[in-house]
Amino acid sequence: MTSSTRSPRRTIATALALAAGSALALTGTTTAHAAPKAQPVESAPIAKGLYQSSYSERNDVLWATTAVGRPPVTSSSLVKLDPETLKVEAVVTPPVTDAATGALEAVYGVAVDDEHNTVWTTNTRNNSVAVYSQKTGEHLATFPNVAHAREIVVDEVHNTAWASGFGDGTVVGFDTKTLKEKKRVTVEGTGPTGLAVNRLTGTVYAADLNNDQIIAVSPWSQTPRLIPTGDGPISIALSRTGLTAYTADQTAGTLSEVSLLTGKVTKTVPTGAGALSVATDARSGKVVVANRTAATVTVVDPWKGQVVRTVATGTNPNHVEIADGVAYVTEKSGTGPNGEDTIHRIKVGK
Repeated sequence: MTSSTRSPRRTIATALALAAGSALALTGTTTAHAAPKAQPVESAPIAKGLYQSSYSERNDVLWATTAVGRPPVTSSSLVKLDPETLKVEAVVTPPVTDAATGALEAVYGVAVDDEHNTVWTTNTRNNSVAVYSQKTGEHLATFPNVAHAREIVVDEVHNTAWASGFGDGTVVGFDTKTLKEKKRVTVEGTGPTGLAVNRLTGTVYAADLNNDQIIAVSPWSQTPRLIPTGDGPISIALSRTGLTAYTADQTAGTLSEVSLLTGKVTKTVPTGAGALSVATDARSGKVVVANRTAATVTVVDPWKGQVVRTVATGTNPNHVEIADGVAYVTEKSGTGPNGEDTIHRIKVGK
């Protein structure tokens, strides 16, 4: 999910605890004096098969996805984390799709919808998209026919969740109120991967890994706009104004800055081999790239067109999500005490 300006944080009175099955257990009690908040940690092992994360401002939690192995995938979960301590607060198990093998509707991409208190996932192996309740963990719906569904992003203003179908060149929109498909655009020969949405205009932008371009889909048109970008774009983010797009270019190991007004690349910044995920910081305007092959995260000043900080991670950083000036980076190193993958907290800075 691409970072954006969010609604004011709300306080919740109940705590969520670990629960079996596909629902969360609600606990607790109110006390006269709240316990001191635990200090933030820089990194923590979470689970095997960690993929993406998405921050909920409404609930002040970080949702992450895990999936292990090839079909039939029997180990997958939607994990709820404290964004400060990175402790697991709850685990949601996706529905079983095959009782004989125990295969699950494994989750990979993730994005929260704080307007409707839900969390959306892409179920890549099942060619589908699903939505869950943030409050209870209940599985609310599954939407089929999104070929190799890779990423998802939510436009809370226009009540739309957009998913990328890498397998057949589609960008699909779902109504977040009615939970029904409402728009599908196919561009033959393309491979949509990462997504970003302009919540003012409702336009969604998809990185096209196959053709070194951005696919711009307006909610009001069936004809997408195609905008050139760097070599091997796999992830995309927007500037605070929504006038500039940034792509993480996996093949080139670069960040491309693209003017959405002129449709031209205005800057190219080397970030590291295997640039895989990009996000913008709504506070500072800086851009953060996770470089999978280089095992680094780079912070880029887009005005100077320069890398201002490089942070070494474990091997295979996979995804970056930014909230409140902190970048949450999932890493698929398997270096936890029991082979778990790790999440890092990295302050972006001013």
